[in-house]
Amino acid sequence: MIERPTRTDALFAALAGITGFVGSYATAGYSRSFLMQPIDDFVINSTPGAISQWMIANVGEESHHFHRALSVLIAVTLLGVIAIGGMTVARRLDRRILGSVLAGLVSWGLVALLTGAPLLALGAAVPVLAFTAIGAAPAPAAPDHRRRRVVAASAGALGFVGLGFVTGNTFAGPSLDTGDAVPGASKADIDQRFQEARERELDLASTELPGLVSTIDEFFRTSISGFDPTVESEEWTLSVTGEVGTDAELTYDELTQMPVEHRLITLRCVGENLNGKKLDTAVWTGTPIRSLLDEVDPEGACGCVMIYGEDGYYVQFPVEALEDGFLAWGMNGQPLPRKNGHPVRVLVPGHWGETNVKWIQEIELLEEAEDGYWEERGWEGTGPVNTVAKLWDEGVTRLDDGRVELAGHAYAGTRGIDRVEVSTDAGETWAEAELSEPLPDEDVWRQYRYEFEPDDIHEVVVRAVDGEGTVQTEEQSGPAPSGATGWVHKTVTE
Repeated sequence: MIERPTRTDALFAALAGITGFVGSYATAGYSRSFLMQPIDDFVINSTPGAISQWMIANVGEESHHFHRALSVLIAVTLLGVIAIGGMTVARRLDRRILGSVLAGLVSWGLVALLTGAPLLALGAAVPVLAFTAIGAAPAPAAPDHRRRRVVAASAGALGFVGLGFVTGNTFAGPSLDTGDAVPGASKADIDQRFQEARERELDLASTELPGLVSTIDEFFRTSISGFDPTVESEEWTLSVTGEVGTDAELTYDELTQMPVEHRLITLRCVGENLNGKKLDTAVWTGTPIRSLLDEVDPEGACGCVMIYGEDGYYVQFPVEALEDGFLAWGMNGQPLPRKNGHPVRVLVPGHWGETNVKWIQEIELLEEAEDGYWEERGWEGTGPVNTVAKLWDEGVTRLDDGRVELAGHAYAGTRGIDRVEVSTDAGETWAEAELSEPLPDEDVWRQYRYEFEPDDIHEVVVRAVDGEGTVQTEEQSGPAPSGATGWVHKTVTE
């Protein structure tokens, strides 16, 4: 008589799934060869746009935890089901070794197929095989012996999980601070850009607000996946295709030998809340993209381009916006860090951060307009960035004389910031704040500072006026579909 799967079988299947998942991490680390990566990509790309939009607007950055948790559950379940199948075959054919090996082979094949890394897939297959074999073994007659086997297997799985995470952590990506020189760049020229920024910073009481250049560690990072591509500079190429007279391909060495510029450029994420902190500035090293576009002799293009990244991301916007764009391979005096798009990313002046594709691999000139990745999911964030004045908690500082300093950053893309206005009475009256001197580039933020003496509870409001004289809109909106708007409010007490 054939035995049906029992609770004990389910436990061993769960142990097989968990240890197989951790075994994949132990051999691949948190890389795109880890089993979770293709499953996470599937979950993200299969999620309806309305749900993605709601999660970003209402949950924000924490929404990543939900799709990652679901990806872990799917991965563990898949391997666990394979283990159950192996135990069932072992019992029906009375071939324990056959069932176990079959489970190992199927799990290896699945992981190898999903990750494209057959050798590393053994990290998942071996523990699945082992726990399938343990689960398929004849159950001891004595209840105490059965319990001991379960406890021993669970303890072994726990130890394997601990060891697997320690091993997997050794496969972390390259450090943000490489210490290497930026190819084709002069350190003196980069240092000069830093000096220009430092000379324009306001002397703020707050020691926690960023200056006019954000460090690499604090610079915000977003991507469609939790797994950043690993692209070696020596293997990288950029293709220009589509409606062109001649396709072009550029290697990293060829790119870094082109005329070099160092630009201060600010990026703001379209998915951030009004007073969110996904707004930063860096000194970027690279070359203008215009000369590359001129080489390909566009034919019949509709005036739109699609840019593709190595991570599967793609974005469409007008070609005239790209003509002032920048191919960056350096950031704050270092080779572009992996998490920020190594080896090369594009920077499009004045547009939302989502247009600045990381790990860029192809520029396609289109015959007719198409939706990009986020447009397919209900967003419209490829236009010019919205004007904003930020007032983070770190920008409210009580001075020794009892006054309060309000400080922050304002940004309006290439329109620039003309002034920042502050109200301490909920918008009834306004006063002009002190502004930092403009940085010597067009797509950058400015600092502001305003001091006042509180005598009660104050509803503080800040707003910016861009370089064209347009006041930041008061109308409140969330990030979706085209970026948050409104004035930042904060309550300050005596």
